[in-house]
Amino acid sequence: MGTTDNAVRERIRKLCQTKNYTINKLADVSGLNYSTVRDFMKGKNNNIGIITIKKLCDGLDISLYDFFHHEMFKNIEQEIK
Repeated sequence: MGTTDNAVRERIRKLCQTKNYTINKLADVSGLNYSTVRDFMKGKNNNIGIITIKKLCDGLDISLYDFFHHEMFKNIEQEIK
């Protein structure tokens, strides 16, 4: 099991690989600052909001449903302990 932020990060990483996107390209097509995307992807910021995830999905041409409806989100650790 992993954490939510790691699962989101990994899902974005895999989607970028399929589209041959760099972090810079992803930021550009998503309308986000490069530093926002870079810091999240490098684990420097784990608190991106759902609107930011939606913008990333828009840039990746995927719906939120399709983004989260993936095997890697099935066994996420409980965040509140």
